[in-house]
Amino acid sequence: MPSLARWCFRRRWLVFAGWVGALILLTGLGRTVGISYFTNISLPNSPSAQALAILQHDFPAASGDADQIVVVARNGSVMSAPVRSDVQAMLAKVRQLPRVASVVSPYGPNGASQVSRDRKIAFATVNFDAEAQDLPDGAINAVVHTAEAARRPSLTVALTGQAIRDVQSQKSSNGTLLGVILALIVLGLAFGALFAAITPIVTALVAIGIGYDLTSLLSHVLPVVSFAPELGLLIGLGVGIDYALFIVTRHRSGVRAGQSIEDAAVNAVNTAGRAVFFAGLTVAVALLGQFALDEPFLYGVAVAATITVVLTMLASLTLLPALLGFIGPKVLSRGERRKISETGCQTETVTSGPWYRWSRSIERQTAVRAVVSLLVLVVIALPVFTLRLGLDDAGTDPASWTTRQGYDLLAEGFGPGFNGPFELVAALHGPADEAAFAQVVKVASRQPGIVTATPPQVSPAGTAAVAVLYPSTAPQAAQTAKLLDQLRNQVLPAAEAGSGLHVLIGGATAIQVDFSAALAARLPGFVAVVVILAFLLLMLVFRSLVIPLMASVMNLLSVGAALGVTNAVFGWGWGSSILGIGGTAPVEVFLPVIMFSVLFGLSMDYEVFLVSRMREQWLRTGDNRVAVTNGQAVTGRVITAAGSVMILVFLSFLLVDNITIQQFGVGLAAAIIVDAFVVRTVLVPALMHLLGRANWWLPEWLERRLPHLAVDVSDARSRDSARAPVRSSAAH
Repeated sequence: MPSLARWCFRRRWLVFAGWVGALILLTGLGRTVGISYFTNISLPNSPSAQALAILQHDFPAASGDADQIVVVARNGSVMSAPVRSDVQAMLAKVRQLPRVASVVSPYGPNGASQVSRDRKIAFATVNFDAEAQDLPDGAINAVVHTAEAARRPSLTVALTGQAIRDVQSQKSSNGTLLGVILALIVLGLAFGALFAAITPIVTALVAIGIGYDLTSLLSHVLPVVSFAPELGLLIGLGVGIDYALFIVTRHRSGVRAGQSIEDAAVNAVNTAGRAVFFAGLTVAVALLGQFALDEPFLYGVAVAATITVVLTMLASLTLLPALLGFIGPKVLSRGERRKISETGCQTETVTSGPWYRWSRSIERQTAVRAVVSLLVLVVIALPVFTLRLGLDDAGTDPASWTTRQGYDLLAEGFGPGFNGPFELVAALHGPADEAAFAQVVKVASRQPGIVTATPPQVSPAGTAAVAVLYPSTAPQAAQTAKLLDQLRNQVLPAAEAGSGLHVLIGGATAIQVDFSAALAARLPGFVAVVVILAFLLLMLVFRSLVIPLMASVMNLLSVGAALGVTNAVFGWGWGSSILGIGGTAPVEVFLPVIMFSVLFGLSMDYEVFLVSRMREQWLRTGDNRVAVTNGQAVTGRVITAAGSVMILVFLSFLLVDNITIQQFGVGLAAAIIVDAFVVRTVLVPALMHLLGRANWWLPEWLERRLPHLAVDVSDARSRDSARAPVRSSAAH
């Protein structure tokens, strides 16, 4: 590590040129080839996926993405001659567009169910020849532009559906820019020096720019969902600034202590850089652990975030020392430089200042602070017990999007269930099966919660049939999932009994319900793996059983609090009007997985930075009280400054016109608030004071067998000489 840092410092022009050159090259390639988004969330063995497979094999005309064009007559009826003429002319043009398989008009033979009772609203169904992720943006945009061209003062036109929504969601936002500005303000206040504040941001921006471009390129060989690149970008911004902040802080301390600019940079990378390297790798391992869930939908998210995090970590260890060489003594403010020139070097002390006074107050009121902070965490996490996981739909899109307008108009004219119908699908083996299928559709259409059903459609070869059921409740409603379960487990088996026919329920809503249920079932196992991994890594680092156990519990509490806040905002509707969300929405089913992966690494970062300083003091003094108090006094300012930066960056997610990104922003910001300002600042120090020397206990037989992993160079140097006090702590 010292050799790498010194090489980068001395050859800073080469390092800088390498990073910037890579950014320019990959940006050019990324813009040339573009990005390919993936939207298929079906599970191979789920009933909804089996229904889709039947349609794709035996009824391809009905297996493509189905989107809706919704029309509203502002004056009169959609059945009036002028409106009917305009709409039919528009639909005729849409029918001729590339990749459009068919258009089901409300003015067709079976179009009565596509016109509202008051005849103010009607919809046409556009059937594409492929699923949404397999359609080119140009073909989808052509449908949108052709339909919207029919708008008149007397005629409103809106579109909704998965393909339309995928194109709409690719709009850019200014959330990243605001995150950079807010981070710069916090860093400026923390450092009081312009160049010191800018350096972490420049390092992070170069790394996340390269990460974004690599994600675009990899999207052509890996499934990448529409929000993955932006999520990776914003996570990289927060993590990258966080990592660079730790190193710059240590570098500034070295310069103030009288070290040369080069030695201070090398020492910073060799100390704080080790924690950054360790934290970056743990985030990457946790993110890539999502591959164990065996769901392609998450692969792109994991890879995009992992690439960006690893690049920010590498940039902090290589590009940052080069930038520190460029700015030289200007890493300190003018006042600091003037004071050093007048009084000489400034050796930092931990026995004074606000953070030392705070750490002493925790030492004096240990039990009270521990109980109060623990109660705060529990209260914040309480909403997690009513957590409902699901997937967002067009009902949570911004009001300005055509997909949201189409969604609302369908709900107004026909009921919310028309935005997420069920598809009854069956493989046919003869005329008897066709008659049995019609009977099943008839029985299902009469069930409470079903508004209407379309007549069965049989494939040209007579080998498959499909019908559409429209529920009375919205796709995201809990009642819709219950209705689906009732139809699958009670209604359909009874209706098809004795016929030999097996009817499956597919469609977008059924796919989402199946996906949510499967991923939610796998979530506990994934969390267990991550917690065990965190325990083992921290046991290697701190040679303790208590500290990793405490850290694992703290991580669970932080994630629980984050999910509790997220559920309160989105599931209960607290603050939903501020975000422009109509009503409530379930928490994205994959959000706990990704959030836990990211927070695992961030918590490890703060934990290592805090406890490594405590252990350094423990190895030197053998006094737990001094170790905990002084360790917190040294790290408190940096941890809270880093936490403040990340909170502001994550809150900037709220400016993104995507509810998934907004949920990540709220959840991650809440988690950092809890972790940096409650867990690391109050709860962990208080518990470590209560536990005393037991914090550092490790059985001798385990101590001898475990490999040594030194995160801090001072720990590596003092390990052999200080090993005895660690073993003797078992006498507590």
